[in-house]
Amino acid sequence: MNRTIRTLLGVTATATAAIVALGVPALGAAANASATSAAGATSTVSAGAVDGLKQAQPFLFTYTFNGRLKVAGGNFTVGRRVYLVVKYNTGRTAFSRWETARTHSITPGGAVYVETTIAAPCAGGTNGYARGYDDATRTWSPRLAVAICQRID
Repeated sequence: MNRTIRTLLGVTATATAAIVALGVPALGAAANASATSAAGATSTVSAGAVDGLKQAQPFLFTYTFNGRLKVAGGNFTVGRRVYLVVKYNTGRTAFSRWETARTHSITPGGAVYVETTIAAPCAGGTNGYARGYDDATRTWSPRLAVAICQRID
């Protein structure tokens, strides 16, 4: 079966070990991932690298809890600070907070789970985005489109 998996993935045993060591990015990040050779995986060294393997890119996801927008993410550095910011598309900040990344049973790497002060769910389209900044690796997560509710009085 292992040979079948290697054949399907088109990787050698060395590359398979690198893939297992790196893990699989969650929540759509795999769709953006490109194939990497074993040599490319082990020769890439950057801030936050472990044993010569590049750390997977941080990611965010959102959900609603207690009538508020909750922003969570993974692949941050465990035990280190993460800056979470939700901004309008104009650049104005709607919410921000520093959190410490912790291990989580279902979220890879260091995880953050933050309940914002933004009401949710929101009708209409997305008018903002969320990003997370890993202070240890100086890496931003990709922008995640979000709906920021605005009161109309």
